[in-house]
Amino acid sequence: MRLVMNEPVERMDRPYARRWWALLVLCLSLLIIVMANTALTVAAPDMTQDLGLSSADLQWVIDGYTVPYAALMLLLGAIGDKYSRRGALILGLVVFGGGAVAGSLVESSTGVIAARAVMGVGAALIMPATLSLLAATFPRAERAKAIVLWTATAGLAIAAGPLVAGALLENHGWSSTFLINVPIAALAIVGALVLVPPSKAAHHNRIDYVGGLLSVVWIGSLVYMIIEGPHFGWGVKAVTAAVVAGAGLVLFVLWELRHPRPVIDVRRFAHRRFAGSNLAVALFFLAVFGAFYYLTQHLQFVLGYDALDTGVRMLPLAGAVFVGSALTGYLTPRIGMRFTVTAGMVGGTAALALLTRVDAASAYGDFVLPLVILGLAIGLALSPCTDAIMGAFPEAELGVGGAVNDTSLELGGSLGIAILGSVLAGSYSSHLADATAGSKLPAGALATAQDSVGAGYAVAQGIGDKARQIGAQAAHAANPEQAAQLKAQAGQLAGGARQMADAVGSSFSDAVAHTSLVGAVILGVGTVLVAVLLPGKSRTEAETEAESQAGNENEAEPEAGNENEAEPEAGNKAESEPEAGVEKDADERGDDSATAGQSGDPAGTVTPRAAVS
Repeated sequence: MRLVMNEPVERMDRPYARRWWALLVLCLSLLIIVMANTALTVAAPDMTQDLGLSSADLQWVIDGYTVPYAALMLLLGAIGDKYSRRGALILGLVVFGGGAVAGSLVESSTGVIAARAVMGVGAALIMPATLSLLAATFPRAERAKAIVLWTATAGLAIAAGPLVAGALLENHGWSSTFLINVPIAALAIVGALVLVPPSKAAHHNRIDYVGGLLSVVWIGSLVYMIIEGPHFGWGVKAVTAAVVAGAGLVLFVLWELRHPRPVIDVRRFAHRRFAGSNLAVALFFLAVFGAFYYLTQHLQFVLGYDALDTGVRMLPLAGAVFVGSALTGYLTPRIGMRFTVTAGMVGGTAALALLTRVDAASAYGDFVLPLVILGLAIGLALSPCTDAIMGAFPEAELGVGGAVNDTSLELGGSLGIAILGSVLAGSYSSHLADATAGSKLPAGALATAQDSVGAGYAVAQGIGDKARQIGAQAAHAANPEQAAQLKAQAGQLAGGARQMADAVGSSFSDAVAHTSLVGAVILGVGTVLVAVLLPGKSRTEAETEAESQAGNENEAEPEAGNENEAEPEAGNKAESEPEAGVEKDADERGDDSATAGQSGDPAGTVTPRAAVS
């Protein structure tokens, strides 16, 4: 057996024998780039204390990863398609690991932010490469199952990040949450060389670098605006970013419409299946990342769980994702993706609606059912959407397809944290002001407590510390009268500390309930839009899926099959050689899924416009 896998998957005359082992490597690569964000939410308090981070510093430590990650994926996905998808994966893992090492060694907020940005660049190489390699390596009959496992890994990473970080923080500093990525990245690099076959587009013209750079400008500016505006106010920076994002998007669309070989054919978004799938991914991660943002804070600050306990209590979400993913693999071929995706989004809306019942008396048990329902919803909705998005792209553009899916995911997540985080902050601040009215709390202390739930408890602790200091002074007072006065003052402060802590907890619980209501409304409205956009299970789609389930003889048994079918990724000439593809308009096919863009069907053909590479 060769130590390094050098045979390109496009040259194989049958499905790659070790493709499921290759999928394990791709899922491992996906795991660390998702965990890099979720683990940091647990490590943030230790990092803040050790480095003396301001709230603005901490925000950019988290989001310094997000901006390059979202902005660069489309361009880097196209580059991976042209030159080497496996090369993009390995280079991304090297960059990601290097950024993680740097992040563990720096001792300033600027250094950590820069290291996180480098990790974001690595993630922008890795994420689209995982999906494009998956699509290139697996025959269409198995691709949906592989994507189910890929999606389940993403769901696992959301919950596993806090668990791993919490375990590390029990005996190590915050830098360990960076270093844990290094051996995993090294293992993934070795696995990629040994188990993942090389892949690149068989037919790929010059890259549309102008379109790619315009995508970097408008997506990067949009994400910056989403982060800057809600958290730091709509000043010059946020407004400028909004203007640049709007102008960049217009220029990008106009350029792509006129370019003969665009980095992405924006006309695909006119297809209902493709547009609905992207909208569903964005809206779902808006809800998931937003809910995750405030649930981890509630578990840590209000319920008092440490980092490890918080991670353990997020595990029902991860387990439910796997169950939901297994269900979608069974249900989607039978009832169609519209029903599966809509059911998942309805479940996500219901989970957020259940969180509106949270109050000061809520215990962990009140969160278990919403977490389970949310996990099931993730598993049900996301796999079919990812499969549909990837199926909309010909072989030459699989990296771009992965980038589109992942950009929708990342934009949705950024919007979720920005919108729901902003609603949470405003609601918490308002409730805390009402709860402490008449308490004679100094204005400066109230303003500090309103900044965040962590700051609120810090103010309460500060009042309690002062009460203990005065109590100690009373024990050493010169006369009984002075001692009595000091004890009375200490008692008053101790009572004020308890009241402040209670006010912070109840205010944040009320804010969680209010924010969950807003999230449920957004996701509920989005569910209706997605249900309208996604086409029904047409006769053509049903027949195709039935054939796929039974196993296409030419594809599943290539040894005895047709030579043209023995190479699943190149089997349909309209996809593998789009320039010479079948010129058949969607309207001529007459079925609903064709009208929505038959290119979105995993087993379908590509329309001439979508086939341009």
